[in-house]
Amino acid sequence: MKQIIYAMQFNGQVTPVGTSPNVMKATTTGASCTWTTVVEHTGFHSTLEPAAGGEAKFESEVTFLGGFESSEVTSEGESGFKETGTITFGVDGHRLRFSTIGQGYLGPSPEPNLKQGAVMWQVDGGEGQFDGARGVITSNFTVNEAGEVNDHHMGVIFVR
Repeated sequence: MKQIIYAMQFNGQVTPVGTSPNVMKATTTGASCTWTTVVEHTGFHSTLEPAAGGEAKFESEVTFLGGFESSEVTSEGESGFKETGTITFGVDGHRLRFSTIGQGYLGPSPEPNLKQGAVMWQVDGGEGQFDGARGVITSNFTVNEAGEVNDHHMGVIFVR
């Protein structure tokens, strides 16, 4: 099997699905990029620079476990969630399907108008380059009060 590793930043929106406070749709895009991290004696610094190429499109359905108004939300404003979706790389049908491993986390951040969260997804298969793919993707994200999402992915994908 061949191993493919990717790191990308996705930006977009999360919006309610219907009238349920528990279900949201996330739609984001990520442009081709070069991500560099340099470790020095003073610490480290990272840059994310645009690169030639296309973009990836992310779509998912997020189901909060109990919703924001229920007892499933802790007194600190934390909530768990499940998520399923797809990531399409380019326009030629190279698509990954994924679902949550365990549950995701969403809670407050040090920035008052942002929530931050993390989730781990298993790759359930795919199409095109990702036919029969397996692997794991991690996501570390923020979302503001307007539903704007900034999401950082790190994926390790195995394909035939």
